[in-house]
Amino acid sequence: MANVRFFRDYLSHCIRSKTRHGTHSPFLYNLVDRVVYDFDKRDYYDPIECLRRQLADDHRTLNITDLGAGSMLNKKKTKKVSTLATNALKPPRIAKLIARLAQEFQPNNIIELGTCLGITTLYLSKACPSSSIITMEGCPETAQIARENFEKSGANNIDIKVGNFDTLFPQFIAEMPAIDFLFVDGNHRKSATLDYFYQSLPKVHEGSLLIFDDIYWSEGMKEAWEEIKSHPSVRVTVDLFYIGLVFFKKDQAKENFKIRFF
Repeated sequence: MANVRFFRDYLSHCIRSKTRHGTHSPFLYNLVDRVVYDFDKRDYYDPIECLRRQLADDHRTLNITDLGAGSMLNKKKTKKVSTLATNALKPPRIAKLIARLAQEFQPNNIIELGTCLGITTLYLSKACPSSSIITMEGCPETAQIARENFEKSGANNIDIKVGNFDTLFPQFIAEMPAIDFLFVDGNHRKSATLDYFYQSLPKVHEGSLLIFDDIYWSEGMKEAWEEIKSHPSVRVTVDLFYIGLVFFKKDQAKENFKIRFF
């Protein structure tokens, strides 16, 4: 039933979403034109995708510590690296888009909840070599593979924290002066997603960008996304189906957009 619901949501998004030419907001038009629909190749794409292919052929077995909603496809507690590389990593087009968003706004700090094998983290690192990146992962054995990948790729602006996001995240942001860029790619439960959102609010500013992954994962995630969109501090949201973007720019009229990115 979950797959049927997901497909129905996908069809609805296809029908209701627009391209940049269907928007009347200059901010959004420029964002979609300059970033979302920018498919020019970057020099860091190929090395990261080469690493992805290596991981897809890595048959080491990991003991998975899953503190969130788990996988739609595979609930086993032991998984091969190759299985994670095939099923759990962000697809290249989504990982590249997240990197382009970071590159566009050049945040001083980037926080990622859900490192997995570190591929999206590497995209962020290469797109913003001057940014300080904190990535958090709940599974120690998965985090170790990510560390190997960071070292192999020469990414020296990444600090990986291992543990439960519910504990790590509030402790960490309490010490931060501000949150510039946050990518939430873990847990996938309504209550946890909303907790991360509300915990972030005291530290966001006009230039902050929050990205929520898998906003159509479940009915709970859809409800969380609706609550985030309606919050008075949120000015602009962009629903790309796979991810949702949240902006706090006070000079923008409050609007929620659905943009086609297939």
